[in-house]
Amino acid sequence: MEQVSDIKTLMMNDQNSLDIFNNSSPTLMGLAYRILGSTCDAEDAVQDTYLKWQKADRGEIENPTAWLTTVCTRRCIDILRASHKSRVNYIGTWLPEPLQTTTGQSAEDKLELGSTLTTAFLLLLERLTPKERAAYLLHEVFDTSYTDIANTLEIKEASCRKLVSRARGHINQSKARFKTPIDKQKELLTAFQQALHNGDTANLSMLLSNDIELSADSGGKVIAIRGIIQGSNNILNFISEVLSPAWQEYKLITSEINNNLGLMLYHNGVLTGTVSFTYNIDCNVKDIYIMRNPDKLKTLRNPELEKHARKGMR
Repeated sequence: MEQVSDIKTLMMNDQNSLDIFNNSSPTLMGLAYRILGSTCDAEDAVQDTYLKWQKADRGEIENPTAWLTTVCTRRCIDILRASHKSRVNYIGTWLPEPLQTTTGQSAEDKLELGSTLTTAFLLLLERLTPKERAAYLLHEVFDTSYTDIANTLEIKEASCRKLVSRARGHINQSKARFKTPIDKQKELLTAFQQALHNGDTANLSMLLSNDIELSADSGGKVIAIRGIIQGSNNILNFISEVLSPAWQEYKLITSEINNNLGLMLYHNGVLTGTVSFTYNIDCNVKDIYIMRNPDKLKTLRNPELEKHARKGMR
């Protein structure tokens, strides 16, 4: 009977351990994605954290959440440093991997973290050092104390405060953390799709900022512009003269991408790209991001197919 009791205890401990990790997993994934700008790399970091959690002497861990956050953050910093060379040698413009989001339904929204998922914000983080990035996100986004961050990064608390202060200066100066009204986003999508459909950019032109930029990420794997197109006139010409003729056979599906409305491009049923946007404080489009790299499209789902699937289950 004692042996049976011991087995039951072990099973209960294992289940409790799994529950603790599962409860922390969404936060770990959110942190890892923001640090790395890649869903695949973030999943690897969280998986590595889980493997270490399994092997750890959990009876000696006083604060499991803090322990998991520390392990995940350190793993992300290691991955980020290892990827530096590949970023330097990247063919064309590097953009973060698109992430599908659902406003109003996810844990991210409850924590009011949506503004830190935009492509513009993630690109801003790219300007920071790995430790600045981690320190800023942990303190400003995930509400971690300076003491715990210092322990995670293995630095003094005073140094930790300096990291966050420097990072905050860069972030606040850019004014990247705000939400554009959904009606304004829908207006932009309508005008953009109209321009693609018939080359008429009149309505679109009124929604763009003068200093707007358009960039595309192909990773050198498919055809796409490698430089950045600057200025509203140049971008309007590019849309009407290049994108409109080239994308006539594409099916465009609206989807929320990185907390803003965007478009998913399908050709013969295959996802071939995404288009996402960021806005300035006047709600004019500041950036257009086109993702064409097939490696960065693998985790995206077709929202129309999922909608039909949900209807079929009712």
